[in-house]
Amino acid sequence: MRTTIASILAGTALWAVPAWADAPVLPAAEADAAADAGEGSAIIVFGKGETRQVSEISQADIAILAPGTTALKALDKLPSVNFQSADPFGAYEWSERITVRGFDQSRLGFTLDGIPLGNQNYGNNNGLHTSRAISPENVATTRLTQGAGSVGTQATNNLGGTIEIGSRDPSREFAIDANGSYGNHNTIRGFARIDTGGDTARAWLSYGYLSTDKWKGVGKQYQHQVNAKGVIDAGSAKITGFFDFSDRREQDYQDLSLDQIKRLGLNLDNIAGNFPLAVLLADIAANRGESGAPALNPAAGKVYPAPYGAAGTVDDSYFDASGLRRDYLGSLNVTAPLGDKVAVSLTGYYHNNHGQGTWFTPYVPSPSGVPISVRTTEYDIKRKGAFGDVTADLGWSNLTVGGWYERNDFHQARRFYALDSRTVPTRSALQFQANPFFTQWEFDYTTDIVQYYVQDKIALGAATIDLGWKGFTVKNTATPVIQAGRAAGSIKATDWFQPSVGVNYKLSDMVEAYASFSQSTEAYVSAFTAGPFSTTQAGFDAIKGTLKPESSDTYEVGARVRSGDFNASIGGYLVNFHNRLLGITTGAGIIGNPAVLQNVGGVRSAGVEAALAYKFGNGLSGLVTYSYNDATYRNDVVNAVGTVLAATAGKRAVDAPEHLAKAELVYDSSTLFGRVGVNYMSKRYFTYLNDQSVPGRALVDATLGYRFTLAGLRTAEIQLNASNLFDKAYISTIGSNGFGNSGDNQTLLAGSPRQVLVTLKIGL
Repeated sequence: MRTTIASILAGTALWAVPAWADAPVLPAAEADAAADAGEGSAIIVFGKGETRQVSEISQADIAILAPGTTALKALDKLPSVNFQSADPFGAYEWSERITVRGFDQSRLGFTLDGIPLGNQNYGNNNGLHTSRAISPENVATTRLTQGAGSVGTQATNNLGGTIEIGSRDPSREFAIDANGSYGNHNTIRGFARIDTGGDTARAWLSYGYLSTDKWKGVGKQYQHQVNAKGVIDAGSAKITGFFDFSDRREQDYQDLSLDQIKRLGLNLDNIAGNFPLAVLLADIAANRGESGAPALNPAAGKVYPAPYGAAGTVDDSYFDASGLRRDYLGSLNVTAPLGDKVAVSLTGYYHNNHGQGTWFTPYVPSPSGVPISVRTTEYDIKRKGAFGDVTADLGWSNLTVGGWYERNDFHQARRFYALDSRTVPTRSALQFQANPFFTQWEFDYTTDIVQYYVQDKIALGAATIDLGWKGFTVKNTATPVIQAGRAAGSIKATDWFQPSVGVNYKLSDMVEAYASFSQSTEAYVSAFTAGPFSTTQAGFDAIKGTLKPESSDTYEVGARVRSGDFNASIGGYLVNFHNRLLGITTGAGIIGNPAVLQNVGGVRSAGVEAALAYKFGNGLSGLVTYSYNDATYRNDVVNAVGTVLAATAGKRAVDAPEHLAKAELVYDSSTLFGRVGVNYMSKRYFTYLNDQSVPGRALVDATLGYRFTLAGLRTAEIQLNASNLFDKAYISTIGSNGFGNSGDNQTLLAGSPRQVLVTLKIGL
C-alpha cells in the first residue's frame, strides 16, 4: 500500500500547486453574520467538499451551553465523540476524558490556531488543556476530524483524529462584551472582553474567572484567565499575535471502585473537612501494617470507624488531593503573499507551565509524627517551537509544503512535604507546596520534534482529490537528577512517510460522496509517569531496541446531503491500530508503582456514523446523531517467552461504548431562545478482560434565554442553563487511575448532579 501511494504522490508533487488545507477562521463580525444567516447552534458544518469525515461547530454551539463550558464538551453531540467529566463544565482535568472512535485523548491531536496543545493528559508533559489555553467565549470554530486528521496538523500522536480550535479575530468595531453567572454550589463565573476596533491594527483583551464549590465533599475549584489577540494589516501581509495566561486550581473528587459505590454510594468523597478523622484512618492503617508506614499511635487500634475501611483498606477515603496549573502561552504569526499564486505563513510560539498534583498520603508519614504527608508530582514545561508552510494556487491544483519544529524541556519530580499538626492541616491543597522534606525522584526530559508534510488538492471536474504525506523524527531523552531506579537514556521514533489519500465526488448540487485512507504513527512521550521511561532502568534497556511506536491505518467512506434546510452525513470506517503500547502496573494507581511497557498487538475498530440536521422554520431546528463502534483487541497479552498474561483477543476495548446517540432541539427567535439536548451512551468496560463495566446512561441538558433591549447597550440577554436536568446519578469518567486486566479498581468518578446556572450577558 505504501509503495503504491508513494509513487502516486511523488509524481503528483512534480506538477501540482496548492492552497490552504484548513478551513478559515472567521473574524468575529463575519462569524456573527454567518450565524444570523442561519448557521445557528443546531446546524453544524459536515465537512462540505472534504475527502474525509469532518465536522465543525461555531461559537454559537458553545455560547448556548453554560458559560465556562469547554469547547471539547460542545463537541460531544457529534458522532463518535465520547466526552466525560465529573464537573458540569467539562474543565476538571483529573476527570476530563474525550475519546473519538474509541481512541482516547492521548492518541488525538489538539491545536489552537495551529499551536500544538499536546496530548491533553492530566500528566501534563507536553502541552496544556484546551480550557487553560483559551476562554470558551474567544473560540470562533472547533473542527473535528474523526479519522487521522490533516497531515499538516502539529501533532505526532493523531492516530485517531484531530481537534483544531480557532480563536476569534478582533472586530473592526469598538466593542465591550461581558457576562456574569451564578448557580448551585456557589458557582460564580465572570467574563469581560474589550475590542479596540480599527482597520489597520485591532486587538481584544479578555479576563475570565470561575469559582465553584465541589458538588460533594469539601473543596473548591477556580480559575483566573487572561487572553489577548492582536492583528496588524501590514500592506498585503498580516501579523497576528496571541497571548494566554491561566491559573487553575482544583481540589479533587475521590476516585471510586464499584465496591466502594455499592458500600458507600456515589457521594463518597475525600474527607477534606475532617482532618482528625484522616489522621485516625492513617494511624489505623499503619497499626494494621496496611500502609507500610511505621505505627506512630498504637492507641488508635486496628479497627476502622464506620463506614470506612469495611474492605480492609485505607483507600476508602483520603483527606485531600488537588491539581494546580499555571500557564503562559504566546504566539506570533506572519502571513504574506509571495506573488499572485504563492503565500507563506510562519508561526513561532512559547509555552511555560508550572504544575503540581498533590495528595495527602497516608502511606508516608511526616517527620513531625503526623501519619500523613503531602505528596506532589511536579511538572515544569518550557516549550518553544515554530511551524509554517508555503502554498501555491494554480486553480485546479493546490500544493502545500510545511514543517514544524519543537523543543520541549520538561522537568518532573516527586516530593513530600511535612504536616505539623494532628488536629488541623498546616498546608492547603490549593497552594503550591514549598520546602519538601524528601524528594523521591527528579528528572529532566527533552523532546525534539522535526516534522514536515506535503499536501496537494486537485480539482478534476466533479472530483476533488487530496494527496499528501507527513514524516517526523522525535528524539526523547531522560536525564536523572535523582534517579531512584527509574529509566534514563534516549529513544527515538522516526517515520518519514505517513501517507494520506482521499477523494470527494460531487454527485449533484445536493449530494457528494467521499473515501479516504490515512496512515499515522505516534511518537513516544518523555515522562516519569508515562511512556518508555516510566519503568526501571533494566526494563527500559530491555525494550528500547525492540519497542515499536503505535500506528494506525484508517479507511473511510461516506456521503453528505445538503438541500436547503436539510443537512445530513453518513459514513463508515475501519481502523487497524498496530503495536499497541501497554504499561502494566501493580498496586493502586495513585501509589505510582513502575510500569512495564510493551507492544501487545493490535485493535480493530469498525463503525458507522450518521448525523442529520434540519431547520423546521420559525426559529426551530434540530440535530440527531448516531454512531456504532465495534472496537476489539486482536491479540492476547503475552510475555517474552509467549506465556499468556491476559487473554484479551476478541475482547472489547475499554472506554469504547458500542452505541452513542445524541439529539437536540433548538429554538431561536429575535427575543426568546432555548435548547434541549439528550445524550445516550451504552455500557463501557474498564477491564481488558471485560469482566467489569459501568452501565449506559442518558443525560438531558437544557437552556432557556431571553434577549431584551436596554438603553446604551448593543445587546442584552439573560440565560438559564441546567446540566443533567433530571438529576441522574451515574458514573462519568472511567480509567482515572488506568485500566486493569480484570477485577474491580478504584478508577471511576461520579458524574455531577443537576447544576442550574443563571447568566446575564451584555454588549456595549
